[in-house]
Amino acid sequence: MGSTEVATKPHAVCIPVPAQSHIKAMLKFAKLLHHKGFHITFVNTEFNHKRFLKSLGSNSLDGLPDFRFEAIPDSLPDSDEDATQDVTLLCESVRKQNLLAPFHALLAKLNNDAISTSSNPPVTCIVSDGFMSTFTITAAEEIGAPIVLFYTIAACSFMGCKQFRAVVEKGLAPLKDESCLTNGYLETVIDWIPGMRDIRLRDLPTFLRTTNSDDIIFNFIMEETDRAHEGSAVVLHTFDALEPDVLDALSSMLPHVYTVGPLQLHLNQIPEHPLKMGYSLWKEETECLEWLNTKAPNSVVYVNFGSIAVVTPEQLVEFGWGLANSKLPFFWVIRPDLVIGESAILPPEFVDETKERSLIAGWCPQEQVLNHPSVGGFLTHSGWNSTVESLTAGVPMLCWPFFADQQMDCRYTCNEWGIGMEISNDAKRDEVEKLVKELMEGEKGKKMKNKVMEWKKLAEEATGPHGSSSTNLDNLVNQVLLRKS
Repeated sequence: MGSTEVATKPHAVCIPVPAQSHIKAMLKFAKLLHHKGFHITFVNTEFNHKRFLKSLGSNSLDGLPDFRFEAIPDSLPDSDEDATQDVTLLCESVRKQNLLAPFHALLAKLNNDAISTSSNPPVTCIVSDGFMSTFTITAAEEIGAPIVLFYTIAACSFMGCKQFRAVVEKGLAPLKDESCLTNGYLETVIDWIPGMRDIRLRDLPTFLRTTNSDDIIFNFIMEETDRAHEGSAVVLHTFDALEPDVLDALSSMLPHVYTVGPLQLHLNQIPEHPLKMGYSLWKEETECLEWLNTKAPNSVVYVNFGSIAVVTPEQLVEFGWGLANSKLPFFWVIRPDLVIGESAILPPEFVDETKERSLIAGWCPQEQVLNHPSVGGFLTHSGWNSTVESLTAGVPMLCWPFFADQQMDCRYTCNEWGIGMEISNDAKRDEVEKLVKELMEGEKGKKMKNKVMEWKKLAEEATGPHGSSSTNLDNLVNQVLLRKS
């Protein structure tokens, strides 16, 4: 390949929010762009760069000649913990522009390398997580490159974040006092959000549940979504048929909105992607797949509360007994840091009662698990990656949302899409048992299974040859990313 040919290759710098779910979605998006002919530089924070090396092996980030990994400091205190960093500290660091100088220096280095060596083309565009826009938009302006803001959440959740300003202006948040969390105030119906109906205050992203007008995350979300219109385009990990009303409303509020999901379905059509690395910051235990092979089709309940949610020791035990008393086989992922302040200890009676039909692991390859024929239901925290993965695998859900956008995902999963049931916040074993049985064996469970198979088909159509997401992805590349600014 001659140097002129290399020099003409477009070069996208991809930078996710430094948390597992955001990194996973961005890495999938980067792989797709790479497949479409882009040179990729993928930027993690040094902390997560180290975690990847630990979970995937010391050569895992060697990348390819045209898919490189770089790391920048996040200016947080050093931590060797195998856990997501404090979300408030991360937001504060981004707000204070602490990452702007190192990110800008990296862009300059990449462009200097492009001049001195022919193997590395100059940066032609930036693909930034929408929640990093405070500094990435500035950096893109400084080098005169188009910037795409990729929000790795549902359109309904993004719209919820976009309403924070209005919620403040209408005096609904910050909360007057702590009692608003318990006195039914959060049930207030908000009927003025474009493209949405019957939304309650408690369905909106949880960061507005603060009494402090200077709350760091609350203000961070407002600032990051305020700038959405400054990007060359906004990209959402959803598909048109799933959220038509919200997407119509967003398209009239923002200049260029592209839906490109579900990303994994695009990747499934590239069987031999040369970048072989996984997406997980924790070491995945694959023994569970052999265990699942021994179980009947659609018989196993899969339980995983994602990468950030935490439970109290009491909640762990209630969930445990609810699962045990259902008498159904279950596979439960209990992360090392799942239980607040202590290690996850389930009573010995529970272990005895369930040892024949249960498996517990620290982390797992979730998409392989959800697509395994023996998995019939998913007890989830309703994170967006998990919701999309469950939908594309055709697996109905029990939703126990923890924080952030999960309440909105849960609302839509249960009320708009008909593929989930919500577990109340203070989950008790009797309720868990009842809902697990309904999910796996009841009439409502059957309806949800049929419904999720319909959505799965629509997701496959969206990512098919002439589907909406495939067309949007091509248009995004040709109209935005390859555009000379």
